[in-house]
Amino acid sequence: MTLTFDQICSITTGAAQITQEENGIVFHRFTAPQENLYKSTGQDGCTKAYSTPGVKLMFRTDSPTLTMRVAVSPGSSRTYFSFDVYVNETLADCLDNFPAEGLPIPYPKFPCPLGHFSKTIDLGPGIKNVSIAFPWSVAPVLEELSLEDEALLEPIKPARKMVAFGDSITHGYDAQRPSLRYAAQLAAALDAEEFNKGIGGEVFVPPLAKLKEDFVPDFVTVAYGTNDWAKTSLDTFKTNCRSFYSLLSQNYPSTPIFALTPIWRKDRDAVTAVGSFDSVEPLVRELTQDLPNVIVISGADLVPKDENYYADFSLHPNDEGFNHYYHNLYKKIKAELDRF
Repeated sequence: MTLTFDQICSITTGAAQITQEENGIVFHRFTAPQENLYKSTGQDGCTKAYSTPGVKLMFRTDSPTLTMRVAVSPGSSRTYFSFDVYVNETLADCLDNFPAEGLPIPYPKFPCPLGHFSKTIDLGPGIKNVSIAFPWSVAPVLEELSLEDEALLEPIKPARKMVAFGDSITHGYDAQRPSLRYAAQLAAALDAEEFNKGIGGEVFVPPLAKLKEDFVPDFVTVAYGTNDWAKTSLDTFKTNCRSFYSLLSQNYPSTPIFALTPIWRKDRDAVTAVGSFDSVEPLVRELTQDLPNVIVISGADLVPKDENYYADFSLHPNDEGFNHYYHNLYKKIKAELDRF
């Protein structure tokens, strides 16, 4: 039984829009106005905007197998990808393009083939909950998704909605599996549908914050600052940071907005036009202190200050680093949501 466009739309979470194209189904994590913003900023941001972190298919079925056919093209500076298939919250299999033993260290720039891929996955007997986490690193087109004939298909929808703004680390660099990104694990733990707006290399962009979603999120996370520190001036940092949080707060005045300050980076002892790396967190606190629904969470201790927790040994967490990020962040956000 090949699922129709409408059936696939019904089981999709984390997509701002879904389109039927000549070559298959495309899942967009940005709204049309947000995509147009990135189209206007240049090819790099536009390419990354079509990757799919946060997009998932979630459903109940009694089908013993699932078949996927996809076409993948560049969606970041990384070429490895994975579709993670979970059955009853346990990883059952993956459709990917790298060796079964994992990627060689250091793996971020390891070349992997793109193009067309397919796989039939054993889901096991009986009725089960299935989720398919889409890749953060590439732009996929779903050419086919099939279950056994006459199989049950019931959508599953999380209880909450979460919007995650940020740079490469929120985007997913450098999790080997998309379900291991900190934002993915956080959303799953909080039973939230993740709408991911992370873009590798990004800084505070107020025009993005000005564009509202088509829904009111239950909570928002914002994780910029490390690229702002590395690439902008102090005045620009202050102006854009303040404007970004002010616009978000105006759009969602009753929604908790978590301002995540930057995690450790290897070159943190440098001094840039913004100042020392340690000055970023106090700046964010100062610039948001009068916004009642903005809650600052320190990133300093979310990931161990050790290059071995980073895929590139300097900036982007590996799977173990992301696991620390998620666990430490979850405790802080859960406590705040319980009080909000």
